[in-house]
Amino acid sequence: MNVCPKYINKKIESTTNNKSITGSILLAFSVVWCNGAQAEDKVLKPIDFGNQNTIFQAEIIRLGLEELGYTIQPSLEASPPLAHLAISQGDADYMAVHWEPLHDDYYSRAGGDDTMLKLGSLVDNALQGFLIDKRTSEQYDIKYLSQMSDPEIAALFDVDGDGKADLTGCNPGWGCEAIIQDYVEDLSLENTVDIRSGVYEALIADTLQNYKSGAPVLYFSWTPMWVNDVMIPGSDVVWLGIEKQDENNDSDIHDLGFAPNTIKIIGNKDSMEEHPAAASFLSLVSIDIKDINAENALIYNGEDTADDIENHAKAWIEKNEKKFNEWISKAKEYK
Repeated sequence: MNVCPKYINKKIESTTNNKSITGSILLAFSVVWCNGAQAEDKVLKPIDFGNQNTIFQAEIIRLGLEELGYTIQPSLEASPPLAHLAISQGDADYMAVHWEPLHDDYYSRAGGDDTMLKLGSLVDNALQGFLIDKRTSEQYDIKYLSQMSDPEIAALFDVDGDGKADLTGCNPGWGCEAIIQDYVEDLSLENTVDIRSGVYEALIADTLQNYKSGAPVLYFSWTPMWVNDVMIPGSDVVWLGIEKQDENNDSDIHDLGFAPNTIKIIGNKDSMEEHPAAASFLSLVSIDIKDINAENALIYNGEDTADDIENHAKAWIEKNEKKFNEWISKAKEYK
């Protein structure tokens, strides 16, 4: 019998640390997978947040695990809090989108080290922060988000005609949206700044169009992310500090308001103990942030099909063959 996966919605919840997380994720179950793999212990279930700009990394990981003999199910999708809970409860085996420290609260609330393992550091020095176009920054000497308290400065970034700056934010539930809101409140910007939150891909595409038309833009972004290969920090746009800390310091290097993050791979503790070769590989794999930005730009420029992104991953592996083969060789020691 050869049965394809059947999908159901499963409610998951947690009440750790006196806080609750509830929701549902799409789970896949089957008796025997379509590709013919019959060894249940050689099947792994990934999960992510459903962002196109992380598929490249996921493909590199998938190809490596398949080299080790694993069958990788289609990735489940959930919001960050629910994805962490899915890992904790064993509904998924691993994910490669845990931002440390941004997602540490989700990790601890879902069970922390009792049920999960932090494995490898997939991407180092991932930045987050606020940016504006360089021409407006230089023309009006804008270097800090706090300067948006000036109604005349804020009005430069007005998109909808209400006189307030329109700040492109991030998706609800990602963690960054709460920090953005905190900064707007802490700097008393509620009367001069509106946060545009929702589907980030749509919002940033609109922001990019405004930039191309010559309009000033104010937006939140992070690295790695394709937009940084289109509106290039330092060349086309500049990072904003939060507020000037020292009147005698006019440096171009500012506190961006977000600690540099490490994008880590985390796994279900029991699953990783059952699959030490997979755990070893997931602890070793790492990708240069510049490579991810460049690949994401290919997606933005139209190479966005599943086959395209798989080919991007295969090209990266070929370019980094020596390093990749070392990861595989070390992981095979645990088989």
